[in-house]
Amino acid sequence: MSDVTGVSVLEVNGLRVQFRTEHAVVRAVNEVSFTVGAGETLAVVGESGSGKTVTALAIMGLIEPPGTITQGEIRLAGRSLVGLREEEYRGIRGRELAMVFQDPMSALNPVQRVGNQIAEAIAVHDGTRSRRAAGPQVLELLERVGLTPAAARARAYPHELSGGMRQRVMLAMALANRPRVLIADEPTTALDVTTQAQIIDLILELQREMGLALVLVTHDLGVVAGIADRIVVMYAGRVVEEAPADRLFARAGHPYTRGLLGSVPMQRDGRVPLAVIPGSPPDPANVPPGCAFHPRCALAEDRCGQTVPELRVLTAGHRAACLFADEVSAGERSV
Repeated sequence: MSDVTGVSVLEVNGLRVQFRTEHAVVRAVNEVSFTVGAGETLAVVGESGSGKTVTALAIMGLIEPPGTITQGEIRLAGRSLVGLREEEYRGIRGRELAMVFQDPMSALNPVQRVGNQIAEAIAVHDGTRSRRAAGPQVLELLERVGLTPAAARARAYPHELSGGMRQRVMLAMALANRPRVLIADEPTTALDVTTQAQIIDLILELQREMGLALVLVTHDLGVVAGIADRIVVMYAGRVVEEAPADRLFARAGHPYTRGLLGSVPMQRDGRVPLAVIPGSPPDPANVPPGCAFHPRCALAEDRCGQTVPELRVLTAGHRAACLFADEVSAGERSV
């Protein structure tokens, strides 16, 4: 976890993102709010389709038609980002806001050497230098993320590198201009366990060095254990729980969060089968009424399908959107 946190660098308030299709309007993100401070690690957790990646793309200004931000505010160091022209956003993206994508192979240009791609990320935000002039900084960045010998790695094409190496290249590109905020979207997907640990350790080391506000997007609570300062849990486009990490692991107040915790191997005796959340996440175009989780919830009552529960304060910094949040958090109702 981060040792030092500062005032909010990134603020998301009441964010709504929808996609208009031929047959429906899909509300992929619905009233999402959170903040991240300098040096702080916020984990955004949820199953596929929960809206966490769309939230990250909205922050980066990468929502394209038929998607649109219909409501809410995104502020970076006090500056409002919603509604900026693309050329204005381009000056922020990569310089103050950076993102490491889930699949580095699709994010990197397959016909450009990785050194040239990192150099371009530097030169585009520094009008005084060409890609050639950025060469020394490229080598320094490659060494910093553990890609040595740096000169040889700079000459490589993406397909000549392993998945872990490509992810390190993405980190080098993302941090080339020392941004305020780094968003890491499933940065360890498809990597082996050892490489996963190395990438996470590297991200945290660079965060401490630069004082980054880090937003770690993942489906796996096990990845963020011992790493995150705070955790936001999303389901069907909404935030269903937010808490300091230690509080959430010890006293989660939403049945969905409890289900996610129960499916983490490190949280259970190896002789006991892992918990399984029954059913599947809802179709974003056809979200159930009331609490979207109620069709999968063992605690659901008739009233759960009638009203969307608001986030309720359980303790300082801990909120959950469940009618039974107090009892679930206190262990009086088991999932």
